[in-house]
Amino acid sequence: MTMATAPTKMTMAKAINTALRDAMAADESVVVFGEDVGPLGGVFRVTDGLTETYGEQRCFDTPLAESGIVGMAVGMAMNGMRPVVEMQFDAFAYPAFEQIVSHVAKMANRTRGRVRLPIVIRIPYAGGIGGVEHHCDSSEAYYAHTPGLTVLAPATASDAYGLLRAAIDSTDPVIFLEPKRQYFAKEEVDLDDTVPPIGRAVVRRPGRDATLLAYGPSVAVALAAAEQAASEGRDLGVVDLRSIVPFDDATVTAEVRKTGRAVVVAEAHGFASVASEIAARVGERCFHHLAAPVRRVTGFDIPYPPPRLERHYLPDVARILDTVDELQWDES
Repeated sequence: MTMATAPTKMTMAKAINTALRDAMAADESVVVFGEDVGPLGGVFRVTDGLTETYGEQRCFDTPLAESGIVGMAVGMAMNGMRPVVEMQFDAFAYPAFEQIVSHVAKMANRTRGRVRLPIVIRIPYAGGIGGVEHHCDSSEAYYAHTPGLTVLAPATASDAYGLLRAAIDSTDPVIFLEPKRQYFAKEEVDLDDTVPPIGRAVVRRPGRDATLLAYGPSVAVALAAAEQAASEGRDLGVVDLRSIVPFDDATVTAEVRKTGRAVVVAEAHGFASVASEIAARVGERCFHHLAAPVRRVTGFDIPYPPPRLERHYLPDVARILDTVDELQWDES
């Protein structure tokens, strides 16, 4: 991989842009396309400058037709290319869902592994930006439920760079969920040390009393809750899952067994959700170590709300700490 040599401050949007640049420089079969990703650089400017650098044959705009975008990616991948496509917003991706489920996810199985589809589908997702209808959603459960798809949700700029490079190098199709509210948060990034393996969670904060399990935009909220809890005498750990599929049972199980209590934090609706699956897996693997049932703090089971009501819907520090307080504690 071609990577920078010194730590630098950058946003997640810039880290993703850098990952795309480095991948395109390293492999001429990597192409980037989607709605407005060319000269404009995308709605969030994530693809800024790629057309100028690599030409319109390798980074180009498409019609407003998500099913056609993914369908074209399938054909290109079958013929030796490595397409990276952008769904402009999470809820815009639904017209492409049939292509993703029926073809992208199943082609390797259908051909007994003879035809692989190294496609990355980038999806700006989740809330926190005051987006109007169809511009904010948390659709990870649809993709996670579909065998044949790898589903990644980075929470930091460093992981966004490394996981995207790993996704582009993968021979399997990847759904790459990019938390919109993190796009322009700056952090120190060392690109020499940011290529995490797919399927590996990371402990962002060790804890003694309970473990918060989160991914994507919910990681920052979980860390803020842990900071607040520390000032109130509770020591909460935070695990950043990073990879939804494949899932890192080993790291999650080890951390929950240390504390005996777990709370899953996610923006998506709670019913039949990724959070539900995580809670079930933890319950099965940590049953004899749990001092309390696994709890969840999620979005409510309603359509994603309009901008002025968003703050009431999204999990926040107060909801997380209220849920932690509801766990069984022996205060004697």
